[in-house]
Amino acid sequence: MQDERYEKGLASLQQLLGKEFAPLEAVRQFYPGLAELIVCNGFGDIYSRPGLDIKQRELVSLSSLISQGAVEQLDFHIDAALNVGLTPKEIVEVIIHCTAYVGFPKALSALMFVMNTFKERGIKP
Repeated sequence: MQDERYEKGLASLQQLLGKEFAPLEAVRQFYPGLAELIVCNGFGDIYSRPGLDIKQRELVSLSSLISQGAVEQLDFHIDAALNVGLTPKEIVEVIIHCTAYVGFPKALSALMFVMNTFKERGIKP
């Protein structure tokens, strides 16, 4: 069962990023059990569930990270959101929507990461 969950998790990560996720390898080197938990639980169990499509899951992930102020994880999810078909406008709208619920400081912190990712990808909103 664990192998199936791990394979589903890797498939979800591949769909989100289209490449290897380098930070996962760093976690694996430091503590392999945590890397396995991330892949099996976060991506094998959660991301591969029915009920929401991958784009909807990324919208939820972005808004959740913004609301927590967990900006360190935003680069991954901004890239993933773009890779699964969210438009730059939709991503900016998530941030605008979050201003009403989590406040401008958290939303604007997130916007800095979005602006950086868009610049790296040559995207103009």
